[in-house]
Amino acid sequence: MHKTFLPLFIGSFFLTLHAQETNATLKAEISKKQVQEQIEREKKYAKEQVFYQGSDYNLSEAEVDKKSLSGISVMKPDYDFDMDDVYSEEQ
Repeated sequence: MHKTFLPLFIGSFFLTLHAQETNATLKAEISKKQVQEQIEREKKYAKEQVFYQGSDYNLSEAEVDKKSLSGISVMKPDYDFDMDDVYSEEQ
């Protein structure tokens, strides 16, 4: 009985040790992956913030010169639009 108990005890000890090493390795790999994903999110956030703040962009070329608008006639809105014909049952 002692001859079978000792190899089983030693085998279970090494299996437990190996399982702990494997678990630690998996946790380290998962942590490394999560850190890398977070770094990518931070890069994306920084890029978006530069765009949203707009401090690095020169938009003066797209501005409209108000003097050039003086020659355009103003259209008066058509306030007498009537939807009664659309809803009538006589078609």
